[in-house]
Amino acid sequence: MRAILAVIVIAAALWAGYWVIGSRATLQAFEAWFDARRAEGWQAETSALDVQGFPNRFDVVFKGLMLADPATGLAWEAPRFQINALSYRPNHVIAVWPDSQRIATPREKFRLDSRDMRASLVIAPDSALAPRRMTLTADVLRITPEARPAEITALSALSLAAEREEGAAYRLGLRAEGLTLAAPVRARLDPEGRLPDRISGFAADVTATFDKPWDRSAIERARPQPTHIRVRLAEGRWGDLHLQAAGEVDVTPEGWPEGDIALKARNWREIVTLLRVAGVLPESLASSVESGLGMMARMGGNPDTLDISLGFGGGRMWLGPVPLGPAPRLRLR
Repeated sequence: MRAILAVIVIAAALWAGYWVIGSRATLQAFEAWFDARRAEGWQAETSALDVQGFPNRFDVVFKGLMLADPATGLAWEAPRFQINALSYRPNHVIAVWPDSQRIATPREKFRLDSRDMRASLVIAPDSALAPRRMTLTADVLRITPEARPAEITALSALSLAAEREEGAAYRLGLRAEGLTLAAPVRARLDPEGRLPDRISGFAADVTATFDKPWDRSAIERARPQPTHIRVRLAEGRWGDLHLQAAGEVDVTPEGWPEGDIALKARNWREIVTLLRVAGVLPESLASSVESGLGMMARMGGNPDTLDISLGFGGGRMWLGPVPLGPAPRLRLR
């Protein structure tokens, strides 16, 4: 009996020693990271940094956290941020965000309010810390421009999953529910109030390939840039409008997409109306475009469902034969 008790006491002492050593190493690693960012010209500050969770977890708690990258003009501020990991599995971490945080871009500052926003992240057990898979969820998400506090964009639920495949390819799954657009955006898209206040849902299954893997260098140096995007399926519903998309595009080194995305639109005339009132489709062409698309829909067997291609090339985009103007540039700051 005494031998068993001695073994238990020794094991507990060894485990406690492991936790103390591990917690100190974790704390020193984060302190060194902050020092390195400040040496590069970042604003990298925290009013308190502590490791908790004895004996089975390493819970790193940041208070008064502020990170700002002068090269990109991006900044993030949070009153509290927490990274939790089991002490016997330190490469699987849980990140927990506060209910309110601030994000700044070169153009504008935003307040981000959420409820139970957290992420589970499994990373490679090496110094590069490359993510292998990740899930992020939030029950409520509200984005408010600080200069225009009445223009709130909100989601009732958000979930995002990502898993690394071969090389620098990542499969991404996104589901967003109950999207409420900011009033000015909604007014531009639907000035006649034909559609509901909320976009009921959006989901996407996408594989994105980048020019290098995502790891700690994506924060410390430069973001990986997309080179190829495959949309297995993306779909959204807004009132009677139901849109589905699938296809692939390459992305040039300058960030321009090249390729085609096949679209299936139910009650497609709403899309023409949205493009017209948003100014993407000139009034002078709206009638003839609607007539031409109507003929294509009837040829497909259902006048209310349209199968058409969204094409990208040379920095421009087209809906079928109709030019829509400049394509979005896919560059990550």
